Amino acid sequence: MSERKVLNKYYPPDFDPSKIPKLKLPKDRQYVVRLMAPFNMRCKTCGEYIYKGKKFNARKETVQNEQYLGLPIFRFYIKCTRCLAEITFKTDPENTDYAMEHGATRNFQAEKLIEEEEKRFQKEREEEELNNPMKVLENRTKDSKMEMDVLENLQELKELNQRQANVDFDSMLVHYRETEDEIRQRQDEEDEKEMRAMVNEAQKRQLAVDSDSEEEFPTILPKKHVIPIHADILSKNKKLCIEKSEHKRSNSYSHIIPSLVRKRKTTELEKPKINPAAHSKSTKIQESLQCKDNTTEILCVPTALKESSLSLLGMYCDSEHSD
Repeated sequence: MSERKVLNKYYPPDFDPSKIPKLKLPKDRQYVVRLMAPFNMRCKTCGEYIYKGKKFNARKETVQNEQYLGLPIFRFYIKCTRCLAEITFKTDPENTDYAMEHGATRNFQAEKLIEEEEKRFQKEREEEELNNPMKVLENRTKDSKMEMDVLENLQELKELNQRQANVDFDSMLVHYRETEDEIRQRQDEEDEKEMRAMVNEAQKRQLAVDSDSEEEFPTILPKKHVIPIHADILSKNKKLCIEKSEHKRSNSYSHIIPSLVRKRKTTELEKPKINPAAHSKSTKIQESLQCKDNTTEILCVPTALKESSLSLLGMYCDSEHSD
């Protein structure tokens, strides 16, 4: 089973290739090949258009008694896709192209016809100049005259364009620069207005915070001066708002707490006897504990104080602002 997949076959020692009989095939035999249409064509029978690149299963044969510089010429047979009429064309190695032969007409051939006409005219001219030197001189004078006419026509067209289009490039550049300056100035003014509006808004916010707070801050600068808005100012305003809210909360609680606490009424029997020496000592301690800012107020002072440290702590029990 492995021998059928081998590429190299076994040749015996007595093998003679000359003894192998050769097949006698006709020279005009045909092969079936797969090809694409080399150009656009139209069927003469039904008028069907066959575009370039359409694939066909064609028959190929070698044209007898036709060669170009030793190169063989091949003929191809295809069938129309609509009426199945036979169409034939062959290779044209002289022009590196294909030539239509039978069954259809070639489309879009104008460019090829122009090129063929130019080649034919050039060939005739070369043949004339080869045997007639005067013809060479005439052709050169004609060519030079044609070139001069073309240059004159171009010059006239340029002059006409210059007359119709009177454009001053210097004035155009000046106008363009002026418009650029105006646009830049307008943008600067808009940016300055936006900056002033932001600064005024920041100043208004700072004024509102300063009016509500009890602390004193530096005076506001006039509008000409620009105050930079930094993160420090924002953090400072935030701290002031927090302090203000805490202060209001403590004041509200200080008004509510005395109404909730009920003082005990003391009778004459329960009243302690006041020692004059201790009373004078307590008054001295109360005066020393009063704050310079008058922010703390002592609501209730015990009547009887002892000389211990616990009597001093009782002085702060009913103060509004206790640390």
